Amino acid sequence: MVTHAEKSGISYFIDGFNLIKRPGLRRFVLIPLLVNLVLFGVAIYFAVQQLDVMFAWIQNHLPDYLSWLNVILWPLAVVTLLVLLSFIFSSVMNWISAPFNGLLAEKTEQLLTGKPLNTGGALDLLKDLPRIFSREWQKLKYYLPRAIIVLLLFFVPVAGQTLFPVIWFFFSAWMMAIQYCDYPFDNHKVPFHDMKFALQQTKGTSVGFGVAVTLFSMIPVLNFIVMPVAICGATAMWVERYRDAYRNPQIAPE
Repeated sequence: MVTHAEKSGISYFIDGFNLIKRPGLRRFVLIPLLVNLVLFGVAIYFAVQQLDVMFAWIQNHLPDYLSWLNVILWPLAVVTLLVLLSFIFSSVMNWISAPFNGLLAEKTEQLLTGKPLNTGGALDLLKDLPRIFSREWQKLKYYLPRAIIVLLLFFVPVAGQTLFPVIWFFFSAWMMAIQYCDYPFDNHKVPFHDMKFALQQTKGTSVGFGVAVTLFSMIPVLNFIVMPVAICGATAMWVERYRDAYRNPQIAPE
């Protein structure tokens, strides 16, 4: 397997920022980005409406001497809403954007290698939708039980609560690596198990990449472009570290 030991996972993520600006990729970046913005805008609109209803109810039931609580509760509710929407939004968008993300990974690889993947046209993409969504389901099945186990640590007195933030952060980073590196692997029909095995063999780079994605996902505004950046960066990592191995089955992991 190709090993570019001198290049870190964070470097590959930074490469993604440069790649999304390339003329050949811009339109493939804009489509999922616009879908993200429209859906997030609609979600915010309806959520704020519900907040108005909720606060109208609170104002009607709060005694006059506690009316000052509105000044505190409103910004707190907005921040909480944004955090919850970010998590829900990311999960939903991974499913909705999956076909576009695979296409972006394909075009990025073609740009980097100068060779088309011959995955077919729009009709072939439609035929591939069941397989694409099945792959997202595999990732969800991998994520949920492990997330529950990590979350249970929070309820372990002292030690669990102290270690939980660190463990959750690195678990999230690992899942980010799996989420975005999977697109170029899946374009080549590499099984999910083999993809995980490959990332485990270069765990430092994989987790480093995931750490960068996780950190940038926490930054307002920038988190809107993290998805295309991460896909382009993950594809660059695939091309340099894994592609040759899977083009030659004799050296690919079993």
